[in-house]
Amino acid sequence: RLRSARPLFSSTPRQIIRSPRTHTIAVVSIALALAFYFYNVETVPVSGRKRFNCYSESTLHELGVRQAKHVLYDLQRHGGGLLPSWDPRTRMVQRVMNRLIPVSGMEADSSDDSTGKRNPNTRRDEWEVHVIDDGALSRANAFVLPGGKVFVYSGLLRLTRSDAQLAAVLSHEIAHNLAKHHAERLSQSVGETFFLGSALMLLAATPFTFVFGYMFGGSLLDLLFSRPMGRMQESEADYIGLMMMAEACYDPREAVTFWQRLESVQSQMGMEPPEFMSTHPSNQHRIESITQWLPEAIEKRQASDCVGTQGFAELFRRAMANG
Repeated sequence: RLRSARPLFSSTPRQIIRSPRTHTIAVVSIALALAFYFYNVETVPVSGRKRFNCYSESTLHELGVRQAKHVLYDLQRHGGGLLPSWDPRTRMVQRVMNRLIPVSGMEADSSDDSTGKRNPNTRRDEWEVHVIDDGALSRANAFVLPGGKVFVYSGLLRLTRSDAQLAAVLSHEIAHNLAKHHAERLSQSVGETFFLGSALMLLAATPFTFVFGYMFGGSLLDLLFSRPMGRMQESEADYIGLMMMAEACYDPREAVTFWQRLESVQSQMGMEPPEFMSTHPSNQHRIESITQWLPEAIEKRQASDCVGTQGFAELFRRAMANG
């Protein structure tokens, strides 16, 4: 009786994989996925790179606002706090942002709202600056969420010894928004999920390949695709941010000074991982790239008539000081 008993499943995984019906489903799924991919291919501003992005501006804006609320809630829940608006450190961040926003290309004109549609840029009154009261150098960081929500850890201000060095960091973070890297990362996760699911279905032909794919597939995708993509996005934001700070009349050479200082601090603290294991380029790699871009950035700064503007500002300050 045991020998004549029918198996619980009439088809083995290998038979299922090899069946014509499975092949048809796989072909149709791949065709639809490719059509969806190419329909959502767009060009990154400034760099001209082609990439896949399936998230709309309005969705990204809503996600940014929601994430900002979560950051503030999480900060309050753990007993953290924000520096007040009158604190010199908050005023420093606000001062730098006031110069960067107009040249970022992300400030919406209020006249654009007459259609009733969501403007992809952020109105000046939507930009919010939050300085988190955490002076630890290990958390010296800043990020700008979609929708103009700016967060800066006060520890970062211990590293940035001038407005220009802070501008190097903030322009980099704004550049992530300008290039829509948040949407690209979310879109990439969608693509990776589909790819991994399809791969697991094909690998299910044998138990060994299925278990191997299930255990290591995500890690391999992360190491071979996600991390290199992260490094590419960081380099892209470095370039865009450098040009942005130069156009805002900040000395782009201060970006090199900041990264050199950060490299020194992180080396002393043993914080910098090997580049191939990180989503960010190494500090040394960043310094080399920014140094190569400096002539272009200096030329952009000169084209912005910064000398005349700063000279007028200095005369104005002297006149005010003399009464």
